Amino acid sequence: MRVLVVEDEVNLAETIRDGLNGEGFTVDLMHTGVDGLWAATETPHGAYDAIMLDIMLPGLSGYEVCRQLRARQVWTPVLMLTAKDGEYDQADAFDLGADDYLTKPFSFVVLVARLRALIRRGAPQRPVVLSAGDLRLDPVQRRVTRGTDEISVTAREFALLEFMLRHPGDVLSRTAIIENVWDAHFDGDPNIVEVYVGYLRKKIDHPYQRTAIRTVRGAGYRLDPDGG
Repeated sequence: MRVLVVEDEVNLAETIRDGLNGEGFTVDLMHTGVDGLWAATETPHGAYDAIMLDIMLPGLSGYEVCRQLRARQVWTPVLMLTAKDGEYDQADAFDLGADDYLTKPFSFVVLVARLRALIRRGAPQRPVVLSAGDLRLDPVQRRVTRGTDEISVTAREFALLEFMLRHPGDVLSRTAIIENVWDAHFDGDPNIVEVYVGYLRKKIDHPYQRTAIRTVRGAGYRLDPDGG
């Protein structure tokens, strides 16, 4: 299993490399965002099973590296490493295409477990534009449209809609939504999901007399694959 580690703290990067080598991984190290982006895009396609990406990098931030990777349709699983632990920082990482997020300082055992989980899931091809009927979401340009109308949404609303559009027709529980749109360790009021679903309905459904997002009583929410 080959992993690209992009981390500007040289001692930490080398410690991670040595530890992962001991677990059977092959590790390439880069210390700037520019070099990390180059390695991730110029190395033969599929060479890396996962990318570990620090957010605070010289040259290009980890956010920007991740955004450019996804814009170039490089879908290698990305695990963000950062000293920033705010929920909006995590949401930004997921919005830009990260697959997981680990806050420093972290347990090496947990790091290895997260990496193995990402690699098991693999990197399925992700459509550039997600759609359900005439409802469309462009993850790269961060645009939501209904027919010919462009709809303004917040970062959290965008993340919620993107998660639903990646699972059209599936019933998504509040727990699944919180873990994927907020954070697996979110300890706030779970009714926040209902609040944000309401916000989305007011923007993508009500003005168009449509019902894209349906409530499945006692189970969660379902996005109509036809857009309502």
